[in-house]
Amino acid sequence: MTQAERSSSSAVPPPQLRGEDELPLGDEVEVIARGPGGLFAFNKPAGTLSHPNMRSEQPRALLTCDYLLQGECFRWTAASGGERRMYLLNRLDSHTSGVILGVTDIALAQHIRALFRERHIKKVYHALVFGKPAQTTAVWKDQLAVEKRAARVRTGTGGNIPAESTMRVLKQRRDAALPLALIELTPRTGRSHQLRVQCTQRHLPIVGDATYGDFGANRALAKATGLKRLCLHSHQTHFDYEHGGRVHNFTATAPTPAEFLKLL
Repeated sequence: MTQAERSSSSAVPPPQLRGEDELPLGDEVEVIARGPGGLFAFNKPAGTLSHPNMRSEQPRALLTCDYLLQGECFRWTAASGGERRMYLLNRLDSHTSGVILGVTDIALAQHIRALFRERHIKKVYHALVFGKPAQTTAVWKDQLAVEKRAARVRTGTGGNIPAESTMRVLKQRRDAALPLALIELTPRTGRSHQLRVQCTQRHLPIVGDATYGDFGANRALAKATGLKRLCLHSHQTHFDYEHGGRVHNFTATAPTPAEFLKLL
């Protein structure tokens, strides 16, 4: 692949969307990067749904319009009267903020979804955790058990599903009464609730985790600071993809939430 055949899509801020190209963005959802072929990266706030499962959930979703479960895409009518679609490429739990991807072209959606399945996409998360990491960098390997009942997923250790992540400490609050750390997590596998369980397994529960975390510490911190969210954030997504006879280098970065940083 020559230099002329490769392009980068990470540094140019997205243009303003107007007219028939305007997206029905959810509350406080931002477009943070765009790539050739109709690729979009959004910064999803905590509490926003990746997609609605029923019409009543549309106001709380990434895009506030119909969502087709079978096609995994949003559908709305443009100002011109024509139908528009945005194919969702990945998902985040509603309480997790950060980078989430969509694309308007179905063929490109299939290509990038295959990149996700084949683990060619690098995702980096930031997490605010209780405790003091034993190492500044580490590779975490676990055997998980994932149980799915109706719409609920619960993950634990002691199963036969391999999970691997790398961890790096970014910043620490050295307070004996309430030690906190901001860590960077790069999953090499994509198991349900993997990062949350791996943090808890190492006595580093994520702040605000109401399922796997330290419930007493969550209550105390919320009372002292007013922070009541899960402090897990999809910080960056990076990959190469093919479109129009070229390979495009794409990076989308959502800044670490200010509420994480002010506690350190």
